[in-house]
Amino acid sequence: MIRNFCIIAHIDHGKSTLSDRMLEITGTVEKRKMKEQLLDSMDLEREKGITIKLTPVRMHYKDVELNLIDTPGHVDFTYEVSRSLAAVEGAVLLVDATQGVQAQTIANLYLAMEQNLTIVPVLNKIDLPAADVPRRRAELVKLLGCREEDILLVSGKTGEGVAKLLDEVIARIPPPASQTAGGLRALIFDSKYDDYKGVVAYVRVVDGAVRPHERLRMSASGVTFEVMEAGALTPAYAPNASLAAGEIGYVATGLKSIEGCRVGDTIVREHGSAPALPGYKVVKPMVYAGVFPHEGHTYEELREAMLKLSLSDAALAYEPEYSPALGHGYRCGFLGMLHMEIVQERLRRECQLEVIMTVPSVSYRVFSMKGEVIDVHGPLEMPDQSHIMKTEEPWVRVDVVTPAEFIGGVMALCTDKRGVYKTTEYLDATRALIHYEMPLASIVIDFYDTLKSITSGYASLNYDWLEYREAEIARVDILVAEEPVEALAFLVFEKDAYRIGKSVVEKVSVRRGRDA
Repeated sequence: MIRNFCIIAHIDHGKSTLSDRMLEITGTVEKRKMKEQLLDSMDLEREKGITIKLTPVRMHYKDVELNLIDTPGHVDFTYEVSRSLAAVEGAVLLVDATQGVQAQTIANLYLAMEQNLTIVPVLNKIDLPAADVPRRRAELVKLLGCREEDILLVSGKTGEGVAKLLDEVIARIPPPASQTAGGLRALIFDSKYDDYKGVVAYVRVVDGAVRPHERLRMSASGVTFEVMEAGALTPAYAPNASLAAGEIGYVATGLKSIEGCRVGDTIVREHGSAPALPGYKVVKPMVYAGVFPHEGHTYEELREAMLKLSLSDAALAYEPEYSPALGHGYRCGFLGMLHMEIVQERLRRECQLEVIMTVPSVSYRVFSMKGEVIDVHGPLEMPDQSHIMKTEEPWVRVDVVTPAEFIGGVMALCTDKRGVYKTTEYLDATRALIHYEMPLASIVIDFYDTLKSITSGYASLNYDWLEYREAEIARVDILVAEEPVEALAFLVFEKDAYRIGKSVVEKVSVRRGRDA
């Protein structure tokens, strides 16, 4: 028997700790090899205490093969969650018994429901003195419409209730509906590069089976390859004679070029005619910034590093860019400010590259007098104002979960950021879920920090793409010695141009005075 499931939750609700206990109880990892956040293999994940990359692992429990995918919880990495959900039949919805339902809890739940997954609601951290189980259970009942007895109680730290959770996963989540005969179809939900195995694709086999040394083809790219190795992740590579229908595992392709193995593609027989599986919606970057090598002669190293990172980070978009001041580099699209910070840190640690990143901005849409539509990702791409008919900026749906006492402050902040109020829902007597529509540019820079500040750290935020809306956007150039400095140029809402421009000039003047 096989069960495929993932764990979804708001950031810091205990997904990785719960995964550790599951690995211990199932005997997947020996006790002497156990360590905290075992599935978080990146140093950055351990340092920040968050999951950045989805991680699949196979466990065996009571003669059942359990394929678990541990997912991130931060809003910037929602794309990782959506790919995990496409590869499984069920999801464990984890809620911190001390904090309750948060914005990302709701967002991830909706993603899982869109995939028609079986939801197993779980309250975690019940061992903590601040845990309020009756109140949090009532929140989940209201959110899911389930019965109180359907909600499981666990402690990822002590292991209490984890064995019962595994039993319920087996009982509630249906086995994969797949065929062992006929053509091969395997969905690539993640990939990474290995110096010895080449491109390694993490796959969910839907139909047929994958065996070493057979010739296969990527359905979308058309690239063919011979399977070097196939097997399970435990979490280390564990080669098998085959990877059968319904299973989750890895396929070592031996490919040296990452271009042929893209997340969302379908692996089929070399000469097979099986139709491709539904992939993923194309990820839409929220924030753009220029990435340039600290030293001009390291551009080739930066190019190789971007190729390597894009394989393990399907949400990273980039294209070549040239700046007269900074030289050759890349204009990169990120899912948010944390995503941008993570990419910069990975370039430094994994690729030993120091880079310069320009001021982040969102993507505007400009309609010229000639009838052209231009996507503008940075101030240098903005046409002269006399050539512009109209400009549109991206808007997002914003969900804020906050204690009721801070509702006034949150609404004042959103209104100040040009937000449009929609509705307010009460999760219980003391907490509210506020819905707004806001310009993306108002969200990406310092909105989250300000929100945390005015709510004493209790609010949580989630946002997703809505649409483009017409706006008056101006490019502001800063002149030094009567010469424009392109690195200081930025795009801003026209009514704020003078105020923000004056602030930048004052800061530059103070800095120059200190340097003098």
